[in-house]
Amino acid sequence: QVQLVESGGGSVQTGGSLRLSCEVSGSTDSRYCMGWFRQAPGKEREWVASIYMRSGSTYYVDSVKGRFTVSQSNAKNTLYLQMNSLKPEDTAMYYCAAATYYPTSPRDYNYWGQGTQVTVSS
Repeated sequence: QVQLVESGGGSVQTGGSLRLSCEVSGSTDSRYCMGWFRQAPGKEREWVASIYMRSGSTYYVDSVKGRFTVSQSNAKNTLYLQMNSLKPEDTAMYYCAAATYYPTSPRDYNYWGQGTQVTVSS
């Protein structure tokens, strides 16, 4: 079992920054990949970014490339999402998730946090 707890959400104006954190506990060595997802009201959950535990390789949805950075602590027990140049369309509930095998869709992520709200006003 892996437990995930997000924090760091809040309200900012357009162009502002936030850093989300996801504290990881439990069977942390079982993780293959971790990701950030978001869901806006009335919309489907959207993948935002991923980081692979062994290689450290990172991947982003096109809409956040150059603005968001996913990283992890040296101890690999905290996942971060640095969000810069925020836009109103970034407003959503943000979730971190962990996959214990190679994920090809959100359903392949076995563990999810409870989410943290990000609101960007114009």
